[in-house]
Amino acid sequence: MRNLAPILLLLAAPVLAQAPPAAAPTPEDLGFTYHIPQGWDAIDAQSTLPEVKQQQAATAKSDDEKKEIACIQIPISARHAAPPSFLAVMALPFDCFGQIMTAKDLPGFAEGSSEGPRKSFDFGDPVYGTYAMGSHSLWIERAKGNPKGHPEMPYTLEIACSLLKKAAVCWMTVAGDDQALKDFEGTAVVLDGDFYSQLVPATAFDKKPAS
Repeated sequence: MRNLAPILLLLAAPVLAQAPPAAAPTPEDLGFTYHIPQGWDAIDAQSTLPEVKQQQAATAKSDDEKKEIACIQIPISARHAAPPSFLAVMALPFDCFGQIMTAKDLPGFAEGSSEGPRKSFDFGDPVYGTYAMGSHSLWIERAKGNPKGHPEMPYTLEIACSLLKKAAVCWMTVAGDDQALKDFEGTAVVLDGDFYSQLVPATAFDKKPAS
């Protein structure tokens, strides 16, 4: 599941800042709701996907990888301009992919998704966690870093992923300040019809007691 990462380079592409919002798959059809935080501007990652998918398919190692690339959607993407922060939601619909992922597939899918920004950023010392929202388990990673060649610009990468009934979904931000990270984490989310007041709870990175 690690070949999906380059798609998320779209988050850091300057052209997205100029692109008008375009039609994208309906998040509700994929089983979730997540609204862009107040003060953030929607950008059009979805319309740039065909070119990116074509590039990735050219280097895919198997037909399964090509199918996975073809099925990826980015129904939500946004930026906050001061300092520039980005967020996106990436989804792999199971009806397109032709199979349903299981819990054992989630870490590989999530870790692969989080590799994309590292093409443009230097991140180090990642921390990982897992947490539950009702019947849904979420995998999460957070890492501090900066754009390549700009150590004076601190950024935080955070990505949270889960398996829904209809899709595997990752929510990701490359946040330029603490407020942007709070905006990303504190936005309400609906997962398969169940409402939660924030995407990432304060306890997400708490160490779990040994069983």
